[in-house]
Amino acid sequence: MTAHVARLPVGRGATPGVPQPPPLSLYVHLPWCLRKCPYCDFNSHAIPAGGALAPDDEARYLAALQADLESALPLVWGRAVRTVFVGGGTPSLFSAGAIDTLLQRVRACLPLAPDAEVTMEANPGTFEAERFRAYADAGVNRLSVGVQSFDDASLRALGRVHDAAQARAALELAARTFRTFNVDLMYALPGQSLAALERDLRAALAFAPPHLSCYHLTLEPNTVFAKFPPELPDDDLAAAMQDAIEATLAGAGLEHYEVSAYARPGHRARHNLNYWQFGDYLGIGAGAHSKLSFHDRIVRQARARMPQRYVEQALAGTPVEEERVLARADLPFEFMLNALRLADGVPAELFAERTGLPLAAASRRIDAAVRRGLLDPDPTRLRATPLGARFLNDLQQMFLEETP
Repeated sequence: MTAHVARLPVGRGATPGVPQPPPLSLYVHLPWCLRKCPYCDFNSHAIPAGGALAPDDEARYLAALQADLESALPLVWGRAVRTVFVGGGTPSLFSAGAIDTLLQRVRACLPLAPDAEVTMEANPGTFEAERFRAYADAGVNRLSVGVQSFDDASLRALGRVHDAAQARAALELAARTFRTFNVDLMYALPGQSLAALERDLRAALAFAPPHLSCYHLTLEPNTVFAKFPPELPDDDLAAAMQDAIEATLAGAGLEHYEVSAYARPGHRARHNLNYWQFGDYLGIGAGAHSKLSFHDRIVRQARARMPQRYVEQALAGTPVEEERVLARADLPFEFMLNALRLADGVPAELFAERTGLPLAAASRRIDAAVRRGLLDPDPTRLRATPLGARFLNDLQQMFLEETP
C-alpha cells in the first residue's frame, strides 16, 4: 500500500533554514483509551469492551512504531534526543513489556542523551502497582498522571473511568516509584464551586507533586461537550479559580512558569519546554506531528490519524500523510505562539536561532505590542507583560501575517 503525502505549497516568501538545529525531542503516540472522554479532542480511540489491548494488536502497533521511526531516521540522523514523551490516549493501557520493548527500540535507533527525560502519561483507571514499577524499570523516569479532579461527582461529569480513591492510590505509588511526576488537574468543571476547586488543590498538594498542570476546561469542537454543552462556571468564577490556583500553588512553593504549568525548582517539564522554545520534535504514532529544522527549511509533518490506517501505512514505509514547509511569513507567529506562553519568555536572540530570521522581521509587531503594554519593552527578552499574559490570545495574534 502506498500512501499519498500531501505536500502543501509554501507561498508567501522563501523559507529560511537554521544554521544549527535546535534541541530534538521524540513524541510517541499510543492512541487507545478505555473510553473517550466527552471533552477530549485528542486523537484517541476507545478500545473494544474488555478493558485491555489484545497482545496481537499491541505487537502490531509496536512494529508500526519501529517502522515509522526507521523511515524517519534520515531526517534526524546523528542528532541526540534530549527528551521522550509517550502520550495518548492512555499509554498505561500498554503492558510494561511493550513499553520496555518500545524504549529499547528507541535507544537502538536514536542516541538518547544520558540524562534524557522519559515521560509517560498514565490514567489512574489503569493503575496497577507492579505495572508502574515495571515502567520505571523500563526507563520511564517521569510519570504524568491524569487525575483531573479528586471529586467523584466531577469525575463522573467528565466521563472519567477512575474515582478519587484510584487517583490517590496512583499518586502515592508515583511519588514512591518515579524520579519525578506530574499531576494533571482541570478546573471550571460542570457545577464546580471555588471551594470544590480548593479541595482539589489541597488533595493534590498532599502528595507534594514536583510538577502540577492546571487546565481550564474548554468546549472543543467535535466533542460530545461541544454538541451537548454542560453548565460551566461563568467567567468571573473561572477567573477567581485561576487566582486561587496561582496563590495556593505559589504558597506551596510551585512556580507558575507557563500558562498552565507549575513546578518546584529543577522539575520543569523539559519536553514541553522544548515545544515552547520552538525546538524540534519527531512525532511517531497515529496522528503524531513533527517539526524539524534544516539548513534550508523548517518542516511540519502529520502521520495518519486512524490507528488501523496508520499501522498499514507505517509498515509500508509511508506513515506521513501531510508535509508542509513553513513559510517565511508564518515563522514569527509560529515562534511567538509558543514562546509567549512562558512566564519568563525567552532570550531575544532565540528568535533568530530557531527561525532563521532576523528579529527585525518581527519588529513592527513587537513595537506595536510594546506600545499596547502587552510585551515587555526589555530588548533582550521576548516576554508578555502581566497584561499580555491576561490577554495572551490577543498578543499572539498580533504576530499573524507579519511582513518581513
